[in-house]
Amino acid sequence: MPQFLYQIRPARAGFLGAPTPEECEAVEDHFDYLAGLTRQGVVLLAGRTTNDDVSMFGIVLLEAPSEAAARDVMVADPAVAAKVFAAELFPYRVALASPRLLDLAPSDPS
Repeated sequence: MPQFLYQIRPARAGFLGAPTPEECEAVEDHFDYLAGLTRQGVVLLAGRTTNDDVSMFGIVLLEAPSEAAARDVMVADPAVAAKVFAAELFPYRVALASPRLLDLAPSDPS
């Protein structure tokens, strides 16, 4: 199945230092949404850089039958829909993956 990656960045400059309660709720919903899609086998990997400055970003690697379907997943992401994160979609193809990747992931993403 085709693979896609969407990159997310905070839409508001002050988000990292002082998120609003609404932004915090959208990010919690975002995590739950991606955890559900991971359990369904749609999301292959999701995470963010650990820096807390304006260069911080996250990625979501997923499989979808088409670019339109991948875009639907991206725009349904609660933090994207709430405009907490700006998102950009890219066609993607995994070329290499370490078996250790599974060891690095939390055992229960929910």
